[in-house]
Order: sequence, then structure tokens, then C-alpha cells
Amino acid sequence: MREKRSMKDTLSIKTSYVLPPDTNHHGTLFGGKLMAYIDDIASISATKLARKPVVTASTDSVDFLKPIGVGDAVTLEAMVTYTGTTSMEVFVKVLSENLMTGEKEVAAISFLTFVALDESGRPTAIPEVVPETEDEKWLNETAVNRANHRKARKKYSKELVEFFSRPGK
Repeated sequence: MREKRSMKDTLSIKTSYVLPPDTNHHGTLFGGKLMAYIDDIASISATKLARKPVVTASTDSVDFLKPIGVGDAVTLEAMVTYTGTTSMEVFVKVLSENLMTGEKEVAAISFLTFVALDESGRPTAIPEVVPETEDEKWLNETAVNRANHRKARKKYSKELVEFFSRPGK
């Protein structure tokens, strides 16, 4: 029988101050810096589920919804929302907080896919994630639709690779 872990057991939270070196010429957090934060916290969440080494298989989406300014705090909340046999979907919610006013807003959301690895670096089985709250159940139930989109996008990416791998390209 497959081991089970609750979604809440994979919750990982990270807060950082947005300082001038982290920002672009608009005074907002570099998108690439935020993406690195997202991958970092998502990998921690994935490892909490697998309790094995994990690798990022794909960043399925990153939607930048609101700029995060210099002087703000940025908080990332990650949780494994769905599991296959060796892979898992991780959801990351990014919140910005104006530290002077206390105003908080969702600044970005992201979904990533991770694969757990065995000692030989091959995909290995992971526990099943179990949702408990209504929000967790919604994320878990809607994951199949996102997985179908991932598969279609991956197929298209392979077609692009073939196209750009032709002689003369």
C-alpha cells in the first residue's frame, strides 16, 4: 500500500526583504529573482513530501500579477497539490507586503512539476498527497486539468525541438 501524506505537511514558507540590488530599473523585483525564489521554495515543499532528492521537471506557469517594489517583503507559500507515481505538482503563492502600511496582495502564482530520484538518479515512487481543507481539495481536484495542459505543452515543445533541430536551423 502506498504511503500517504497530508498536503499541509508539505507547506513551506519563505519571506525576504526586497532590496535595491534585487530590483530592475523600475524599482521592482526582477522576475528572474522571483523565479529563483519560487523554484527554491517549491523544491523544499517537494522534498518534504518525497523525503528523497527531487529535481524540477518543469515550471508549468508563473503568472506575475502585481509588481513587488523595493522595500516590500515578499512571502512565498508552497505546497504539493497533486502526486503521480514519481512526480508531483507544487503550487506557489507569492504575496507582497508593504511593510509601512501592512497591505498584502497576491503578486504571483506558479505551478511546478518535480520528480523524486533514487540513489541512482532515476525516478522513484513517492507518497500520495492527501488534501484536507476545501482549498486543498479544489487544488487537488483541478490538478488533472493542469496535467493535461502540461502534457499538451510538452508535446508541442518536442515538436519545436524537432523543428529547430533540422539541418540549416
